Amino acid sequence: MSNVEERPVEVVCDSAPADGVEVLEPRDVPLGGPRSMSVRRALPQRQRTLIGAWCFLDHYGPDEVEATGGMRVARHPHTGLATVSWLFTGEIDHLDSAGFAARVRPGEVNLMVAGHGISHQEISTPETTTLHGAQLWYALPEATRDMPPTFHHYAPEPIRLGGADVRVFIGSLAGSSSPVPTYTPPLLGAEILLPAGEVLELAIAEGFEHGVLVDQGAVQVNDHAVAADHLAYLPPGHRKLVLRADSSSVRLVLIGGEPLGEQIVMWWNFVGRDHDEIAGFRAAWQAEISGSDGPKRFGEFPSGQPDPLPAPVLPPLRLRPRG
Repeated sequence: MSNVEERPVEVVCDSAPADGVEVLEPRDVPLGGPRSMSVRRALPQRQRTLIGAWCFLDHYGPDEVEATGGMRVARHPHTGLATVSWLFTGEIDHLDSAGFAARVRPGEVNLMVAGHGISHQEISTPETTTLHGAQLWYALPEATRDMPPTFHHYAPEPIRLGGADVRVFIGSLAGSSSPVPTYTPPLLGAEILLPAGEVLELAIAEGFEHGVLVDQGAVQVNDHAVAADHLAYLPPGHRKLVLRADSSSVRLVLIGGEPLGEQIVMWWNFVGRDHDEIAGFRAAWQAEISGSDGPKRFGEFPSGQPDPLPAPVLPPLRLRPRG
């Protein structure tokens, strides 16, 4: 999915851990015009910009497509990151310039690695009446951020832990492992379903940062109350994660990873290391969609598709690390 804000701000991400458990409130972000979808952006935000290498987390729906028009995100570029699509309800068609076409379905992960550069579009299917899911990005480290683009699909089988169902779509948890390569320091991504009143205790990697996004219901995360749509952050040093559902069933997404150990600049749909890189990515995209000759960093795209999204105007100041 694209970040289609008209005036995206620079995001400088530093993976320094914080002490204790933080509970973060998302902000509402409209994607497009008056009939657009609205998402709840849990990451990045002022208090927290990275969880491991995870740098972006949008949570959306359940949205009635008849009212919102569904998801119609036309072709747009990415560099230096990977996108992870995870749906609860509905279906989305993915098409990219590396030659991959796939349908995103509930309980199946689609991972698109942008690397050096890719462009793609995402459009909800005509049969979809309700759209509900999460879109995540993680930053690629210096060693792989310029790799050729690629794509992976995986449908994890749920594992039963007491009364809970767990689907591990990235990394490893509770004896279940995903085969999906991430080209980054170790990461974790999983969906967890808890019946009302259920308690689940998980052994987690002590060197990881973790985030718990609550999709529905209310849950105690290591004795901290976390309401629906909120994100709980656990810094490195935790060896266990205790989840306790309140009086209703809970669905959540658990993410985690080793601290990235690198500072990045994220602006619009690009991840780079400084202002000049971001400006170069933007200029390359604008040149490609205007039809100019020369190298195609973001690849060729099939004809007959909606017009690509132009890049927003860069802010009038140089993008630079803060603090």
